[in-house]
Amino acid sequence: MMFCYQCQEAAGGKGCTKIGVCGKDVYVANDQDLLMYTLKGLSMYNQKARELGINEEATDRFVMECIFSTITNANFDQDFFERKVTEAIRLRDRIRDKVVEAGGDVSGITHDSATFHAVESDYDGKGLSVGVLSTENEDIRSLRELLTYGIKGMAAYLKHANTLGYRGEEISAFMERGLVATTDDDLSGDDMVDLVMECGKTGVDVMKLLDEANTSSYGNPEITAVNIGVRNRPAILISGHDLKDMEELLVQTEGTGVDVYTHGEMLPANYYPAFKKYDHFVGNYGNAWWLQDKEFDSFNGPILLTTNCLVPPKESYKDRLFTTGTVGWENVAHIADRPAGDQKDFSRIIELAKKCPPPREIETGEIVGGFAHSQVLALSDQIIEAVSTGAIRKFFVMAGCDGRMKSRDYYARFADRLPKDTVILTAGCAKFRYNKLDLGTIGEIPRVLDAGQCNDSYSLAVIALKLKEVLGLEDINELPISYNIAWYEQKAVIVLLALLSLGVKNIHLGPSLPAFLSHNVANFLIENFGIAGIGEVDEDIEQFMA
Repeated sequence: MMFCYQCQEAAGGKGCTKIGVCGKDVYVANDQDLLMYTLKGLSMYNQKARELGINEEATDRFVMECIFSTITNANFDQDFFERKVTEAIRLRDRIRDKVVEAGGDVSGITHDSATFHAVESDYDGKGLSVGVLSTENEDIRSLRELLTYGIKGMAAYLKHANTLGYRGEEISAFMERGLVATTDDDLSGDDMVDLVMECGKTGVDVMKLLDEANTSSYGNPEITAVNIGVRNRPAILISGHDLKDMEELLVQTEGTGVDVYTHGEMLPANYYPAFKKYDHFVGNYGNAWWLQDKEFDSFNGPILLTTNCLVPPKESYKDRLFTTGTVGWENVAHIADRPAGDQKDFSRIIELAKKCPPPREIETGEIVGGFAHSQVLALSDQIIEAVSTGAIRKFFVMAGCDGRMKSRDYYARFADRLPKDTVILTAGCAKFRYNKLDLGTIGEIPRVLDAGQCNDSYSLAVIALKLKEVLGLEDINELPISYNIAWYEQKAVIVLLALLSLGVKNIHLGPSLPAFLSHNVANFLIENFGIAGIGEVDEDIEQFMA
């Protein structure tokens, strides 16, 4: 028995109870719940450590990486989670002892998450008992989970920034404070709403931090025509989100005769100037994450998964699949973390690639992207003129996630049927539903402006705020911008909360509203922010254009 409803594909629109739609089994699901529970107790003591000035950076990193490992489609390895729970208990107790030695008072910390001990054989049962359903009040449970999933998305973005040397201690402090709040039965619904909104504000901060980390390290993304065909050379396919892994793989494959292609959310790596100098960086292969079971087969060479978006691997390519970072699958080769001051060692992948045939071509041509905030703002004069003359009547933010449900065809049909005087602003893998459609241009402005990965939704917010300033508007909702966002997992949750914290209203969310929203919490979001679902394509377009 398990219970999980953190992703859009929760079974029956209610929750997975026998096996996750993502592929995780009951043992992994319950171990993940137990890990999150243990992190709450650890955070209680670490808040005291912060007050005393004895918090350690390694603790922040451990909490962040453990939270990230529980995100949908990241890690399916039961042994990994059992080890992490054991480490978390030991670290929790060590921090407690440190706080006591420094004169801190921990007598008030009595919650079970801060005091329990269990052997590994008991982890499954303990995890089930402290999971989502352990909060009986449906509305408080809904708000706690909304906050928790926002924190999970935040942890993912902070991890990428941290890898590039950007720490974000205040963000770590909020994540721990938020986890602790989910154990506090004295907090009211209004208190939890305030924390959820603060989570959104902190989400803007973490996306800004990651944007700074990426652009400082690799330059501002540029408008780029990305090749989607193949060359007749052995190659490695890299998927996920981690640009540091991308950099080190390119460095280590240079001069080896092995090409490198991106897949899924790694597509935006093609837009960064630092990576364009590598002649063996060919382009992008394939589409969104959920098609990997077909596209990894046809690629023929080894595949490197750097972050979440792993689906249960097929035997036909399992021996060519490598995971790294927080990603894991039982009996799949894992590349260890980089030693301090050094690179990860990708030699095993490179040597395997040399023995594999070249990728089988599945499409040809180019797709254009690279419209992050710096590039779009450089085109601001053209865009403002197009808006002023009516050449561009409306922008549609269609950021977010893709997924395998048939109902997601809605987004391709929506993009295709939009009036020709509209422009789509996108980020995340949702774009694979329409970034290969021939939607044309308005003047020299493409009708699909791809800002990059899901975290680059920050760029879309910057663009909106700049347009508001230039047009002299008082309210961001006065802009000719509508929001029709697809969601799948917890990074989309933090993006949504970030937009709400900026005052954006009337966001449409699909293909279904989150199962973790209780009736009352959903009504609160509808009444206060105008959150809505999606309907029929033509009716939705008519409503948006009105």
